Amino acid sequence: MTTESFHPFRSERAREEFLSFYLEKAKRWPIPSETRLIDTASGVTFVRISGKASDPPLVLLPGARGSSLMWIPNIAALSARHRTYALDLVTDVGLSKPHKEFTRPEDFVDWLDEVLSVPSPDRSVDLMGISYGGWVAALYASRRPDRLRKVVLLAPGGAVRISLSFYLSVAFLAIHLPGRLEGGGRRLRRILRWIFQDALRSAGPDREAVEQDLFEMVMSGRFFARPRMMWPTAFDDEEWRAFAVPALFLVGENEKIYSPRKVVRRLQRVAPLVRTEIIPGAGHDLTMVKADLVAARILAFLDQSPKDAQPGHAHEPEGVSSAA
Repeated sequence: MTTESFHPFRSERAREEFLSFYLEKAKRWPIPSETRLIDTASGVTFVRISGKASDPPLVLLPGARGSSLMWIPNIAALSARHRTYALDLVTDVGLSKPHKEFTRPEDFVDWLDEVLSVPSPDRSVDLMGISYGGWVAALYASRRPDRLRKVVLLAPGGAVRISLSFYLSVAFLAIHLPGRLEGGGRRLRRILRWIFQDALRSAGPDREAVEQDLFEMVMSGRFFARPRMMWPTAFDDEEWRAFAVPALFLVGENEKIYSPRKVVRRLQRVAPLVRTEIIPGAGHDLTMVKADLVAARILAFLDQSPKDAQPGHAHEPEGVSSAA
């Protein structure tokens, strides 16, 4: 058996285990869907499609160690008014398969150029990404504004900044908690529980689903033999001033990657086309713990004509000061 037979998995057994794992989770997709494989020069991209074919297209990019299935809490609301295309990143876990290693940001741009031609070859589309996918969405919007109508950035893990305190906190958790950082390793699980603590505290009857999502992020390392993911870059002020696509930037008030208020104030100062909002009672897990509110904000923004989508001030959680 050649490695090509199970690439990008660690082994044939790993491939079979992941497929069983993935297909079982796909049963939780709450609405009808169809799937498609899009072959590009960069790799084969798996897409899960929902909503009416006549509705405007909305392309969804997941976060790191997530797949198209991470949109399960939000997809019903989004697909009620949009034809949604949820992708598995070709560089990460899921059913997409890379043909090459991505070594520069332009590789993501080239990949999306081909992928976006499928839902809308003749007109612009809306693009949305969360965390790592938010960075990819911002990157593409900055390079190909003519291809997009609007872009939604949900707690992007890059593009704005990643704070030193986040690095230090992750390092502390990794160093001081015993266990190996692999498979079901306790270190990674502890870090993820810290990042997604709002969802775990408030999930109620859905807590088991949240726990399962975090477990899957940890377990994914067991199955895949991919190169190290490209570290997301931050845009400087001039890049944000030149940002030419109407954008919505949503971030939870308890975000761990960076200070939401500092980032929002900066965007209000340097990014005239970016509308910002801070979501109360949420952190990096805003699409889980505040699924209805986040979907409502996204749909309201997307429903506006681009000329009416003027930037606005961040909505502050009640009783929370905007001071850093």
